[in-house]
Amino acid sequence: MRRPLLAGNWKMYKTLAEAEATASALKVRLKDVAGRDVVLCVPFLYVEAVGGLLLDSEIAVGAQNLFYEEKGAFTGEISGPMLKSVGCDYAIVGHSERRQYFRETNQDVNKKAKAALKAGLTPIVCVGETLQQREDGVTESIVTTQINESLEGLNKGDMLGTVIAYEPVWAIGTGRTATPEQAEEVQALIRNLLAHAFGKDVAEQVRILYGGSIKPENIYELMRQPDIDGGLVGGASLDADSFEKIVRFEDQRP
Repeated sequence: MRRPLLAGNWKMYKTLAEAEATASALKVRLKDVAGRDVVLCVPFLYVEAVGGLLLDSEIAVGAQNLFYEEKGAFTGEISGPMLKSVGCDYAIVGHSERRQYFRETNQDVNKKAKAALKAGLTPIVCVGETLQQREDGVTESIVTTQINESLEGLNKGDMLGTVIAYEPVWAIGTGRTATPEQAEEVQALIRNLLAHAFGKDVAEQVRILYGGSIKPENIYELMRQPDIDGGLVGGASLDADSFEKIVRFEDQRP
């Protein structure tokens, strides 16, 4: 049985005071939650402060991105060792917004995943198709290519330290959510791809998250699917009450 992981992605929201207030509220609200992992992926500026607030809690802190070089003349970039040095545990790589707005390729994602692993961070590698690609019937082809190229060169040990997140681009921030069945179809495809590349034993241990307009109202049905091991939660993670309900997904049973 894979341990569920609920990850909040705060994107480019919150002042430092707001970030600290939300983190502090979640620390109290989730102190009795067991049997699952929780991580807050916050803006770079807040990793150390939020991580410090959560030190004696069960909530980890993550970044939303990183650069693939350890150091150098790369103005404005943040490296894996830098993040690790301020208490970071996870790093999102290849989020669709990074792919769309900053033109990140599968090869960029691959280098970032390797950089995260080398720094001792757990990469959350994102894949997913656009609405046009789904309507064109090429979801399987797109996701297969993203998985194969984004994970190229990783070994079995690397894969066991990696999380995958399937985020259909058409469901991110749109209010539209893939049905549990639509999500499970792609999640199962991803697990099969991992089994082919790394072996069934490894594939059965890797956590595959779903992301895309997750809310307290739909998390329970999503988590009932056999290949959905948690969620990468965007807007609904910005509010402590909403995110608590998502983390306590069993309480959201209809």
